[in-house]
This record gives sequence, C-alpha cells and structure tokens, in this order.
Amino acid sequence: MLVIDLNLGRVISHSQPSSGLEIELSDAERILADAKARRDAAFEQSFNTERTKGDALSKRFEEALKQAKEEPITKPTRDFDLD
Repeated sequence: MLVIDLNLGRVISHSQPSSGLEIELSDAERILADAKARRDAAFEQSFNTERTKGDALSKRFEEALKQAKEEPITKPTRDFDLD
C-alpha cells in the first residue's frame, strides 16, 4: 500500500502486503516432522505396491498360460488367404 502526498507528488510511506504465511521458528520442528511423516508414508505405500506387484504379475501369467493351453490350436487367417 502506498501513501502519496498529492501536493508534493511523492510517496510518503509504503507497506508490503503480507504473504499469508505466518510461520514461527518454533513451528519449524513440527513442520519438518510432518513432512518427514508424509514422505515415509508415501515410501512405505510405494514399497508395498512394488513388493506385491510381482505376485500379481505371476498370477496373471499363470492364468494366461492355463487359458492358452485350453484353447485349440488353429491356423491364423491371413489377408492373402481370403482372396
């Protein structure tokens, strides 16, 4: 905010707008601990997802292999054969 003297045409005073973040130094430890907890939780979730990913892929592979063994073997049709 600027305060201007109209007679002189000069700025008398000014003030900066607040940034909206009023963080105290005493809150820094709590903020860092919260951030660390969020990072640890995200890592744990990602780790568990990757650990179970192999089991899910193995299960899908086994099901596809079983289905492939049950289907009869047929000769594929080609565009050349249709003429």
